[in-house]
Amino acid sequence: MAAPFDLNDDSVVVVIGTGAGGGVLSNELAQKGVSVVALEAGGRYLPEDYINDEWESFGQLAWLDARTTSGDWRVAKDFSGLPAWIVKAVGGTTTHWAGASIRFQDHEWKALTNYGAVDGASLLDWPIDGAEMAPWYDKAETKLGVTRTGDRAGLPGNNNYKVFEKGAKALGYKEVHTGRMAINSADYDGRLACQQTGFCFQGCKWGAKWSAAYTDIPAGEATGNLEVRERAHVARILHDDSGKVTGVEYFDKDGNLQMQKARIVCVAGNSFESPRLLLNSVSDMFPNGLANSSDQVGRNYMRHTTGSVYAVFDKPVRMWRGTTMAGIVQDEARHDPSRGFVGGYELETLSLGLPFMAAFLNPGGWGRSFTTALDSYENMAGMWIVGEDMPQATNRVTLSDVKDQYGLPVANVHFSDHPNDVAMRNHAYKQGQAIYEAVGATRTFPTPPYPSTHNLGTNRMSEKPEDGVCNKWGQTHDIANLFISDGSQFTTGAAENPTLTIVALAIRQADHIASEMAAGNI
Repeated sequence: MAAPFDLNDDSVVVVIGTGAGGGVLSNELAQKGVSVVALEAGGRYLPEDYINDEWESFGQLAWLDARTTSGDWRVAKDFSGLPAWIVKAVGGTTTHWAGASIRFQDHEWKALTNYGAVDGASLLDWPIDGAEMAPWYDKAETKLGVTRTGDRAGLPGNNNYKVFEKGAKALGYKEVHTGRMAINSADYDGRLACQQTGFCFQGCKWGAKWSAAYTDIPAGEATGNLEVRERAHVARILHDDSGKVTGVEYFDKDGNLQMQKARIVCVAGNSFESPRLLLNSVSDMFPNGLANSSDQVGRNYMRHTTGSVYAVFDKPVRMWRGTTMAGIVQDEARHDPSRGFVGGYELETLSLGLPFMAAFLNPGGWGRSFTTALDSYENMAGMWIVGEDMPQATNRVTLSDVKDQYGLPVANVHFSDHPNDVAMRNHAYKQGQAIYEAVGATRTFPTPPYPSTHNLGTNRMSEKPEDGVCNKWGQTHDIANLFISDGSQFTTGAAENPTLTIVALAIRQADHIASEMAAGNI
């Protein structure tokens, strides 16, 4: 175990957050001999602590601190205090994620060039592309043990998948399989193969699913170069008269304010907490918050165009048995504006347990059509839509009038669908229902989006400082020793689940930071 670093040690890199971005970055830096202090707002839970019960697990792992919401999205109406379903724990949302690990397609790195300007959207090309990212994707896939890459076999298909596959193939879809998943189909990297228990969102009891909680974090700690401080809620980032960041103030587990000095600070608190932290770090020199000379901090929030389709059949499916999301149709993930929208979407198998189904199937709805649907739960199959939503400058995270338990303004998340998002969702609902009708569904239920899990943008990468918050390395345009290390650096969202890309960017950023430190540039 690493000896604790001194609060006055200004040679350390402070990483805020320990999820797919921060957890991987912390380990990668520690492996290179860099001293890292990782600050995590949540506690530490390992596979033996996870609870195979949806509500109890939600209480254990979810980020339940206050937030506020505005805009016309369904989430503001149905879940106004809970715009996101993310985890507050060591390992972050890699505890709760489904495991889908898909590379961006080449055209998605350059959305503005390939889609053209879209009215009302703030599309921008990423300052990197697929060729530059390919070697980092290779490293990320090896780290995560992604199935269907390298020589790793795909996962088996459960009943939910078999129904989905048969319907998709009946419609003529070709790209249909059990997905590229960071869930072991055979023992790999000291972790067991998937035992098909389900409850993938509640933390994998077997450790078959990759999570920074029990892979990267302990590996980094074993080097002696990483110290993780749990239940450390970061309040603000401090800087000196030259504008360089110098340290981080945080509330420890007893509620006492501490200050850790730093050579470099990396922000990886998810797309709500990262901009909130920068905006809360105001000073005379930075009256609009840190790294915000462009007024872009908090803007261009994306969450993917989502929704679900459930269907009832005349025979049992028992969709909850087996891996929650091992099944994908990728044919619609192309860019084909003849469908009435730019960008594309994935369809992925999804099951919810009965408690969550009651909450999510038709939020606020009741009556006979709803109760008879729940009566048919055994005979249900389900899928989730993941599509590229449009960045909009007005979809943004700002500081709310509401304060948290430490007296800090919380994040207000403002989101309204772009017409492109609505057109895409409606197309996906239609195709999802057609898949199930092709195999004899008696009823289908297009279901509104749940609280977001794919929170992206808000500190986006840009070539020009005026267009975003950070450069191609995640280094903020304004402050050389301040980095963005999570999904908030995404310029656009693409159609794919984001974790693999966050991990690839973190490995790449660690390489960059270590070499810049060695050269004495930061």
